[in-house]
Amino acid sequence: MLLPTRPPHRDSGTWKALAFLTLVSLVGWSSVLLGTPLLVEAENGPVVSGDVQIKQGFEHFQYGQFKEAATVWAEAAWRYEATQRVSEQAYALVYLARALYQLGQYDDANASLRQAWGLAKQQGDRRFLAILLEQAGNVSLAAGQVDQAVRSLQEGLSFAREEDDPTLVAALLNDLGNALASQGKNDEALGAYIEAAILAEAMGDDTLATRSHINTAMASIREHRYEEGKERLDFAVKRMRYLPSTHEHASSWLNIGLAYVELLRSSSDRHSDVMAPAAQAFRSAAAMAKAIGDARAESYGWGFLGNLYERAHQHREALRLTARAILVAQRITMPEALYRWEWQQGRIYRALQRFPEAIHAYQRAVDTVQPMRRELTVATSDGRLSFRESVGPLFFEFAELLLQRTEAVPSERERQALLRQARQTIEGFKAAELQDYFRDDCVEAVRSRIATLDTVSDATAVLYPIIFPDRIEMLASLGARIVRVTISIDQVQLIARTNQFRRFLEKRTTRQYLPHAQSLYDLLIRPLDHYFRAHGIDTLVIVPDGVLRTIPFGALHDGKQFLVEMYAMAVTPGLTLTDPQPIDRQRIHLLTVGLTEGVQGFPPLPFVNQEVSALQRLYGGQLLLNRQFLVSNLERTLKNEQFTIVHVASHGQFEPEVTNSFILAFDDRLTMDKLDELIGLFQFRETPLDLLALSACETAVGDDRAALGLAGLAIKAGARSALATLWLVNDRAASALINEFYVQLRQPSLSKAMALQRAQQKLIAHPTYQHPGYWSPFLLINNWL
Repeated sequence: MLLPTRPPHRDSGTWKALAFLTLVSLVGWSSVLLGTPLLVEAENGPVVSGDVQIKQGFEHFQYGQFKEAATVWAEAAWRYEATQRVSEQAYALVYLARALYQLGQYDDANASLRQAWGLAKQQGDRRFLAILLEQAGNVSLAAGQVDQAVRSLQEGLSFAREEDDPTLVAALLNDLGNALASQGKNDEALGAYIEAAILAEAMGDDTLATRSHINTAMASIREHRYEEGKERLDFAVKRMRYLPSTHEHASSWLNIGLAYVELLRSSSDRHSDVMAPAAQAFRSAAAMAKAIGDARAESYGWGFLGNLYERAHQHREALRLTARAILVAQRITMPEALYRWEWQQGRIYRALQRFPEAIHAYQRAVDTVQPMRRELTVATSDGRLSFRESVGPLFFEFAELLLQRTEAVPSERERQALLRQARQTIEGFKAAELQDYFRDDCVEAVRSRIATLDTVSDATAVLYPIIFPDRIEMLASLGARIVRVTISIDQVQLIARTNQFRRFLEKRTTRQYLPHAQSLYDLLIRPLDHYFRAHGIDTLVIVPDGVLRTIPFGALHDGKQFLVEMYAMAVTPGLTLTDPQPIDRQRIHLLTVGLTEGVQGFPPLPFVNQEVSALQRLYGGQLLLNRQFLVSNLERTLKNEQFTIVHVASHGQFEPEVTNSFILAFDDRLTMDKLDELIGLFQFRETPLDLLALSACETAVGDDRAALGLAGLAIKAGARSALATLWLVNDRAASALINEFYVQLRQPSLSKAMALQRAQQKLIAHPTYQHPGYWSPFLLINNWL
């Protein structure tokens, strides 16, 4: 029996992500599809090619067998295409998209929908277009594209109203409510759910009406209308007892349980009595799912029930239920649920102080989640939940456990092994986070050719800060040894101090930055000073985390001088994402592109003329300036010649969403995908691109996700190194620093990091440019040699 008297367990926010993911991806099929002419024909008319597969697909789908449904619906679509039954093919493609959506294969689902849309436009069937837009909206929502989801669902709703189809209108209203809730518009969502429930009741659609009542309850709870939410949930429970066993209804039981848990989480002092009905809802879901062979819903039922027991600190029962959920998920190869239950198992073992088993469970969860990426970025009532928010806690909890265990092992060898495992765990997260940002597999191409940075140079130290809510764990690699330093600071305080430092750095008319530069030096660097001196370190490679990505470490100050005056510096998004190879100075071939004129609403950069002229004198090479800097000209030039350095003297902006990040050309904006397409050609050539330099790009203060994009620039573009700026620098200062960097780069004894250090030191010595706002935003990214 679940005892509701104990205080509920509150985990690291992952429940919220888990709950809403289920609300999005386990909701059942809209009832409107059951009345399509295609299925009616398959039931009652002559059996023709494709119709049998449609019927089989619905049977599979009803029992949660989505892979099987996708297989037969894909075959149906192929058969209809072969017999030129265009309308039927379009419907089959939408069915296929629905199954792929349930499997988390959003790109494939969208491809199927695009094909269906092309066929539907030929037919002019507005009802079908409404159905298609409903599915497109749900796919967009699950993929975190909330605004697009709202647009699709609103357009589909308009078509459905024109067709005067109340069942279809109700289905679209319910789904629109989900999307509006994801935008945080709970009042509007509540209105949509209520209207959907009224329409569904009037049409006698008990399934859709019940689902809308559940969603109404959840929206009420989010609006802190707890009593109303509980009444609606209790009403939904009564209705559910009269509904047959289907995947749809098992999913509704899950959502009822999740809504009760949300009520408990939001108002535990007033509604601790809801743990029992929540547990009963999860049991009902698991039992119903087991009876119909719906292994997916069954795994979620046992897993959520185990989480409920974990929250109540009844760990042994939680462990038993979680193991049951794992077995079911393993049986059907269900990684999107499996990693959650393995993670949950790790937490429970840790609470029971069974640490070896906890470590193994966490490691299994990390191994399971690694191949997944975009599937784990979801939409929530607060907007898009990033990979860091939705999955990051798994990696950081595991790393924290490993770091804690270093204090319990007897030998230095064991401590070093645990420190490496902790760093490797966060390294896996960083690679996955970068893949999530760029939404492609560019990271894997780099990881396949990495070297171990610990052994690159005895004079190089790698700083690896890991940010936890109450502290920073700084792991410093000095040769083959890792030194661990624990820095006590609240994460909220760290963010505030870091953002304030960044703001003052950009104010070049004051020295208000200096106290912050000194306090951050004392916090982050001073505890390691004596290690650096003892090992003769001349270069620091920093792998920044979170908000620390938004500041230049070179501007930290020890009270006498800046950090960059002591050490050459580089940053990299990850140890396994860097290919440290020295530049071949005998084969330098430079392409310089830039804008001096103001275009597309951006101001002119008059000193770019001086900048590019200096580069031409030093290295020669090709030049595309102003009207010559067209995207088509750049593409043609890069295809025809092999360059080792590409220097871009133009505006660039890095945003939290990669689709909004760009570099400005004369006639267009070069997106990251386009840059990847153009620069990425060098990955397959004998001469790699050693350096991609951007002298006028910027990120927003405090925006660590945009800074992640900047840090990942070299990887995305297929370059060994990138030189870029955190914020837009004074045009004349940028030109002076860039010129000196390339002068120093010609010296064989200097690495790229040292060349940048010399250039920054020259500006520090200049009375006009000594303020770090002029020189510190220049970062060398990835390969520093």
